[in-house]
Amino acid sequence: MARRTTTATDPARPASNGPVRGAVRPEPEPERPDGAGAAVRAASGAAVGAASGAGEIRRQELATFLRSRRERITPEQVQLPRGRRRRTPGLRREEVAQLSAVGVTWYTWLEQARDIQVSEQVLDALARTLLLDSSERAHLFQLAGAVDPTPAAQCPVITPALRRILAQLEPVPACIQNSRYDILAYNRTYARLMMRDLDAVPPADRNCVLLAYTNAEWRASIVLLDETTRLMAAKLRASMAGHLGEPAWKTLLKRLRTESAEFRENWDRYEVAATRGKTKKFVNPYVGLVTLDHTDLWLAPDLGARMVAYPAHDEESRQRLERLHAIALEAGTEAGAESASEAGTGAGTESRPVWVA
Repeated sequence: MARRTTTATDPARPASNGPVRGAVRPEPEPERPDGAGAAVRAASGAAVGAASGAGEIRRQELATFLRSRRERITPEQVQLPRGRRRRTPGLRREEVAQLSAVGVTWYTWLEQARDIQVSEQVLDALARTLLLDSSERAHLFQLAGAVDPTPAAQCPVITPALRRILAQLEPVPACIQNSRYDILAYNRTYARLMMRDLDAVPPADRNCVLLAYTNAEWRASIVLLDETTRLMAAKLRASMAGHLGEPAWKTLLKRLRTESAEFRENWDRYEVAATRGKTKKFVNPYVGLVTLDHTDLWLAPDLGARMVAYPAHDEESRQRLERLHAIALEAGTEAGAESASEAGTGAGTESRPVWVA
């Protein structure tokens, strides 16, 4: 009996008993002389291995850095009870995870140098939980291979001319803000307009919306607080429409929603409002009630950068601004003398800035 044979055919092509007319047979890849192909493959593998090794080293450094900072923070520093059976120096992993609003398993993997992705928002939360200073924060983001979204890290260039303008506007309080309401630079009078000393606020916290919702001293200075905070949420939503998905905006929004129930309520109204000039009243801690005209001087409208100035609305407020400016100058002189004294005794080497970018 004759054996029947079956030939499998590609369902995407019609069956044929012979070669397809006009078909071109691909030429075989020529051999590289002297084993060059193997050398290329070896070099490629070495490059991948080197990148993988560098990533592993960086993850190990990140894990070690997080552990060292976790172990130096006491429970009392973050308002946690110490308990009787605490063996871990500093904070426990689950406490860091809870304070940072991340999963315990995920944070454990991070300290174990697992190959996982870390968002800018999570790194920001970890930096605040671990009480990192500006240098430590920058180191954390560098080890994680991420870009710090805070205004302190990504402050646009404030030219010397702009600094001189801010100083020459005094006693009128003035600052430079971006569309996210981060305070990027300010003069002496502005530093003491809505609180005793804005210099004492960490750069990452110098945001008008954040201060209006979470800083008790800043809030106490605002007349018509409820109306002001609701309007600020509406203006922030309008500004954010052009920056959806950007890490810095997402970080700010998450922080506001986490730290302020009042903000969550106002944000969920879905109101929008445009930035505009307005007469405002503040109860200043040094000179009392002042009535000022909020004025925006746009520096780069497409980027949202603007100089915000508060000229006096009436004569009494003008006189009080002059007194406030004199107080600010006196405080700056005293701070400079104190810093110079500390430097002379070896107690310190950095002078405290009167206004910064």
